[in-house]
Amino acid sequence: MNDKQVTIGKISYINASPVYYGLDHGLLPSWLKMVADVPSVLNQKIKTGQIKISPVSAAFYAMNHRDFLLLPDLSISCNGRVLSVILASNYAIDDLTGKKVMFSRESASAAAFLKMIFQQKKVFPLFEIGSVNDCRKILKSADAALVIGDTALSLPWCQTFEYCIDLGKLWYEMTTLPFVFAVWVVRRSFAARHPDRVKKIHDLLLASKAAGYHHIDKVVAAGKNKLNLDESIIKDYFDLLYCDLDEHKIKAMQLFFDSLLDQGMLDERPVIQFFNPK
Repeated sequence: MNDKQVTIGKISYINASPVYYGLDHGLLPSWLKMVADVPSVLNQKIKTGQIKISPVSAAFYAMNHRDFLLLPDLSISCNGRVLSVILASNYAIDDLTGKKVMFSRESASAAAFLKMIFQQKKVFPLFEIGSVNDCRKILKSADAALVIGDTALSLPWCQTFEYCIDLGKLWYEMTTLPFVFAVWVVRRSFAARHPDRVKKIHDLLLASKAAGYHHIDKVVAAGKNKLNLDESIIKDYFDLLYCDLDEHKIKAMQLFFDSLLDQGMLDERPVIQFFNPK
């Protein structure tokens, strides 16, 4: 293994904190560089090759599955409520036809999922992309907003809007399955050239995640300090999140992809393939 530096992505929200705890606390080798950003930016950076391994939105993986391989046992998932992916609305979902729904630029999976729900329900809102960092401004300019990540956790959406619909809970009510919001992927071309290096990075990510769950109290404390929220809220949040990718979640992810295909949001059925060094 040579010493050439490899750049990987890191989600800037606290939801990925358990996975990166070890790398943030001594496990990061000199040849590995982490770039932190929101999911949509990481999606584009790995697509253009600026980074080689990254968490990406599950829907983005589905749309680009020929270019990427999944890294085993890594995801950001929920099994019911998730708290950080919500539709804040002044109307019930079924009453949003013709109403303006604001989307953040930050997520692909949540946006694809919500659009899929609207299509299934034959609800046709007017979509607009813009900033969703101020709930009172959104209240004046839109009828509903899809809000994700730290912004969903830290602002009083449920006090500002009449409805606060948790998309993780909505999916569970529809399917009784988990929902996979993000997965970790490697560029196929990079994995073909450097399988040993990819295995090393994958092993580091798994060791880093193990350290995160071993020190989950410190992960919770860091989240509390970053978002300035009660520790109990952050603890509840991490109790609802999962960072593994077991067979149950893979099944749920395939159902999500099939639903996107059925609604015409994918060109072909994605083949879920994992990095597996010989």
